[in-house]
Amino acid sequence: MIQNIYPNVFNNAYKNIEPQSNDYAILINNDEVYLCYEKNQFVLPTIANFDIEEYVYLFSINDNNYFLIRKGTCLNNKYEKVSTKTLRQYDLDINRDIFAIYSAYHLSKWYDDNIYCGKCKTKLIHHDLLRALKCPECNNVIFPRLNPAVIVGVINNDEIVLTKYKAGFNQNALVAGFCEFGETLEDTVRREVKEEVGLNVKNIRYYKSQPWGIVQDLLIGFYCDVDGDTTIKMDNNELKSAIWTKKEDIILQDKQYSLTNEMMTRFKQGHKC
Repeated sequence: MIQNIYPNVFNNAYKNIEPQSNDYAILINNDEVYLCYEKNQFVLPTIANFDIEEYVYLFSINDNNYFLIRKGTCLNNKYEKVSTKTLRQYDLDINRDIFAIYSAYHLSKWYDDNIYCGKCKTKLIHHDLLRALKCPECNNVIFPRLNPAVIVGVINNDEIVLTKYKAGFNQNALVAGFCEFGETLEDTVRREVKEEVGLNVKNIRYYKSQPWGIVQDLLIGFYCDVDGDTTIKMDNNELKSAIWTKKEDIILQDKQYSLTNEMMTRFKQGHKC
């Protein structure tokens, strides 16, 4: 999955430091990220490639620091603006670059969405010590947004429910949905399965989680067993297909980036789920 960057080490602790010329620079504008073309491949640019007006420290991977360019101009004429929606089609290092860009996008979107204080309307400033924004007038502190969402593999012996969204992503997926206020994650699993495919479930068991920065989500994966009637009653507003599928008939997603695809792969290969 995208965040499985071992042996690289990710450190998201905030540092109030100045960028150096060899630090990595991520500039995101209108959902597009700037990539430089060097030695016949696309790479993340460094600070040396930019005339910078405004920046913020992001994180480190190994000994390399990453900065988000809030305002600046790319000085390297061999660059390309790449849509974050098509980023996975590029030959970038999944064990570093794609994860770094997705994580940077998460924070970039959060900064864009939080310019003014929601309490007193004063313009927010960066906190000196924390990954947070603060209001200089009323001292309101705002932390990065996370949207918890469940990914659910609903199982009946050697079959699993595969879905396809009505719009957008067109490959096989699993039942999924956002956790609402007042719900446990297990409650979300039961509700989303019932809403999307009309099934009751039991034996809900946690598998793994995944940060999905492109939409500010934290994905939490569960497997569960169908309870009673196996007749699918699909939500036509969200899905265009939902079917019981045998292990050998599962068609996986193109790349092993997502928690959803890893969960489908495990079931297809006969691992305990």
